[in-house]
Amino acid sequence: MRTEPNLTRLDRVFARLDREPERPAHIDVPRMTRHRVVLLASTLAFYAAIVWLVVTTSWLVRLDWQVMFFRPYQQWSQIHWFVDYYVVLGQRGPTAVMVAAWLGWRSWRQHTLRPLLTLGASLLLLNITVGAAKIGMGRLGPHYATVIGSNEMGMGGDIFPSGHTANAVVTWGILAYLASTPRARRWLSALSAMTALGVGMSTVYLGTHWLSDVLLGWTAGLLILLALPWCEPLIARAEGWILDLRDRWRARRAGMVPAVEPVPAALPVLVPSGPGAATQDEGPTAHTPARGPRPPAYLAPGPHTTRAERTPVTPAGSRRPPHPDRVARGTSPAARPTGG
Repeated sequence: MRTEPNLTRLDRVFARLDREPERPAHIDVPRMTRHRVVLLASTLAFYAAIVWLVVTTSWLVRLDWQVMFFRPYQQWSQIHWFVDYYVVLGQRGPTAVMVAAWLGWRSWRQHTLRPLLTLGASLLLLNITVGAAKIGMGRLGPHYATVIGSNEMGMGGDIFPSGHTANAVVTWGILAYLASTPRARRWLSALSAMTALGVGMSTVYLGTHWLSDVLLGWTAGLLILLALPWCEPLIARAEGWILDLRDRWRARRAGMVPAVEPVPAALPVLVPSGPGAATQDEGPTAHTPARGPRPPAYLAPGPHTTRAERTPVTPAGSRRPPHPDRVARGTSPAARPTGG
């Protein structure tokens, strides 16, 4: 009776991932083209320009103060409840869970870990780049500003650039980055851009960020999405490493179960042939293993005739035509009838 091994949930997931093809042929991996490099360089220059305008307390800082004094949350108080819920689309925890659930289903359907690994790589880049910029510039938010007209830089704050805005750009933009078709990529790009735009303006409406914080957050998130093709080889290596680790873990588990070793087949023994082969002095003499006694043949009871006494019979279905003049073996040729 054949029994199937008990598979754990992790085994079933990896068994699903092992099915062919692991990556559908119609899904193309974005490459770092010349157009993308130019766009990345332009976005990086825009990022540096925003930082320079804030550091030098230029017109952008004055615009920040004017928007803060306008107090949008008081001017349009009737939509305050909606903005409180909408800004959740930029929070790291809820958005990561929602997008990871969708990309996990995509990984299950496409039989590859690339969607989840790409999300992890983008969030890691987001934490490193945006977190370092926040701590390095240390800008205070509108609710904690001390001097009117000041850029509030180096005061121990952590709002420049806006983490809500950058997270909205990366988390929802990764869906467009991983889209299967160009049409889906265009639609998802527009949808993620509108979502990130709404999240950034929501933080300005609530007074938790300056307008320049939101501008830098949009730019920081876009930089991460544009630089993701450089991470594709590392993502592919990570996927291969995870699957290889899975295989070694399976092999280790299989080694814990005692396996029945197969009995090796008897190797053929070479017997020297020819005259004088048994008297050769070179090397040990080869001999055949002794065979056991041969079992007696079973014979049915009753009288048995010799082969020469049997009458030749043409078997059924034989192509040989019957010969009436055929006689039994052992008779003399003179007794055979001659044709007339």
